[in-house]
Amino acid sequence: MSKSGIFYTPTLLVAYGGPWAENFYYENTEVHDNPKIRHFMPHNILDDHTRRRPIWVRPDEQVFPRLAAQDTKIIKAGGKGCIGSHGQFQGLGYHWEMWSLAAGGMGNIEVLRSATIHGAEAMGLSQDLGSLEAGKLADLVVLNKNPLDDIHNTNTIRYVMKDGELFEGDTLNQVWPTEKKLPPLWWWDEKP
Repeated sequence: MSKSGIFYTPTLLVAYGGPWAENFYYENTEVHDNPKIRHFMPHNILDDHTRRRPIWVRPDEQVFPRLAAQDTKIIKAGGKGCIGSHGQFQGLGYHWEMWSLAAGGMGNIEVLRSATIHGAEAMGLSQDLGSLEAGKLADLVVLNKNPLDDIHNTNTIRYVMKDGELFEGDTLNQVWPTEKKLPPLWWWDEKP
């Protein structure tokens, strides 16, 4: 695979050959009561995804770390992996996919490259996206903690910059170049 020049996107959250990694994260992280998730997702959809899952498995039966270990071998041999969360749980699925790759022994920097520059290269957009360089689009994420220390820190988003506008990560209120609150979302007044 490394010699072919193709890009590989494993999508471990829905990997075949064993339980989906997605269920692991529902079982082992707090999703339903996460205030940020509750802010950005209607309660009924959150309930549908998080309150009852169709499967529970022992940690030693999880297949995603073994699959990720094979992905790590591809990357270490010079292959290019990408991140693809298969549309599983918007907002967290992409983070879970990165964390799943790391569970197979991939270094945090390789995971971050898979999430950024490799994806841009795979889509033929690396001249505009995927790394911080003069002349590229100013779309980036500012984190509170370093993901090189712990890959789970990808989820500590302080700011998001899109098209040169800066937004708070917890609220999506715009803070630069002008200050503007996110308009109310229809479910904010809903009672669970």
